[in-house]
Amino acid sequence: MDRREADVVVIGGGATGTGCARDAAMRGYSVIMVDRADIGQGTSGRYHGLLHSGGRYVVSDPRSATECAEERDIVARIHADAVEETGGMFVCTPGDPLDFADKFAAGAVKARVPAEEISLDRALALEPRLNPGITRAFTVHDGTVDGWQMMWGAAHSAQEYGAEILTYTRVTDIVTHDDNVRAVICEDRNGEEIRIDTRFVLNAAGPWSGHVAEMAGCHDVEVVAGRGIMIAMNHRLVNRVINRCIYPADGDILVPVHTVSIIGTTDKKVEDADRLAIPYDEVQQMLDAGEALIPGFRKQRAVHAWAGARPLVKDRRVAAGDTRHMSRGMSILDHADRDGLRGMITISGGKLTTYRLMAKNAVDEMERQLGTSNPCRTADEEVPKSTAGHNYLVTHRLGEREKDRLDDPVICECELMTKSMFVDLMASEDDFQLDDLRRQLRLGMGPCQGGFCSMRAAGLTTTCHKMTAEEATRLLRLFLKNRWIGLWPILYGQQVRQTALDNWIFHGIFDIEHLPNPTDTGPAIPDLSDTDAMDGREDIK
Repeated sequence: MDRREADVVVIGGGATGTGCARDAAMRGYSVIMVDRADIGQGTSGRYHGLLHSGGRYVVSDPRSATECAEERDIVARIHADAVEETGGMFVCTPGDPLDFADKFAAGAVKARVPAEEISLDRALALEPRLNPGITRAFTVHDGTVDGWQMMWGAAHSAQEYGAEILTYTRVTDIVTHDDNVRAVICEDRNGEEIRIDTRFVLNAAGPWSGHVAEMAGCHDVEVVAGRGIMIAMNHRLVNRVINRCIYPADGDILVPVHTVSIIGTTDKKVEDADRLAIPYDEVQQMLDAGEALIPGFRKQRAVHAWAGARPLVKDRRVAAGDTRHMSRGMSILDHADRDGLRGMITISGGKLTTYRLMAKNAVDEMERQLGTSNPCRTADEEVPKSTAGHNYLVTHRLGEREKDRLDDPVICECELMTKSMFVDLMASEDDFQLDDLRRQLRLGMGPCQGGFCSMRAAGLTTTCHKMTAEEATRLLRLFLKNRWIGLWPILYGQQVRQTALDNWIFHGIFDIEHLPNPTDTGPAIPDLSDTDAMDGREDIK
């Protein structure tokens, strides 16, 4: 057994987990953060990219609204390279109740959320594609954020302060003795067992927090998983975040992130956060919702759909299964008070926008229990490679390619990812999947969904001697399989033509299903001529 020691073990590598690791390390604690997969592979990486102004919650959850308004400015400053200051609008579309707009305006004042009503002519001048039938419009300070870039920024900051980040490391047990946490037992991807002796555990496992708590003997931790689906459209239909000015509902946000627009989201309770369906009827619901905001939305090209699970705190005031109306506020559960177990707290709820505040409150509570007091400095210092005031611009990669276009081949034309970007990141990773590099570089996230760039990337893993041809084939097939999950529910229009082309390339030219493969990952791309497979598309998980 590999034995290690740390003052604090953080379980979960999402926004809250990386935030906790950074905060605790900056306060001088030795920290080990573990996640069963890659950074941001769970809930935090499966959302619509909105950096909340707080406007969405000024009526339904004023406390969360105020927290979002305060934290969004901090996040935009310390994660400037991950945040685009797009601005946003709340608009009343035809048929929306006009009285809610008055509640919105009054709620924004009470919650201290900046909002200003503007004329309809001004709104349509700012966003010409908006539904010309809108009846009221307000500007707000929404922005967009690349969640993966933000989380890796927090993780790299934690590492600079001495934290150790262990990805693909699954927690299998939490050792307790005399009502105190003593150690966390993990297993890495090679099956090697790791024991981390520790003084404290911060359980930031999101919708899986209940399972982690049970390992320490703490039962009935009620974190409800609320599944939501989102769809990325091929290009920016708007340049500001557009919200419907109604009580939070399904499909009421359109977010411009990087070069695409994302419509979201639904909200359904699920029992298993590891199995998230993308139902065909919900896809249609999102397309209809987009049409209400942007006439002609359905005629635009959809490139990918995905689902995420929100970790919502169970609210007995809300009907069972009604996750839409559960609070988005954060919850810190003290297991010493609740279960008589010292040395562990569970953090759940909250928003990605408030991740830093959640981490601060969690580490503050840990210090209270340990009898220590160190100031939180996470709001004062930018993460590595980020400079306050120099926020992300959607044109940045185009500008960078002007400098190296003759010297550095482009591997992914959709996202303007170059060979050096891929090779440099690959060199820094000891063990990886192509999807891990995708999350940091946006490999295969454009209209072709990996149809052209994935084979090039797989080839580079062998020419750079990072893996054998057989290993590269296995990762390529897994990469394409994961891309396909988000394509299956949205096969219509131009994306059908693209997918058919990809199918011909991989089946007809490369015969990918028969390439040497040490581990069977199942079909990389379903054969489009297989009518039985096509008939089952609504059941894809």
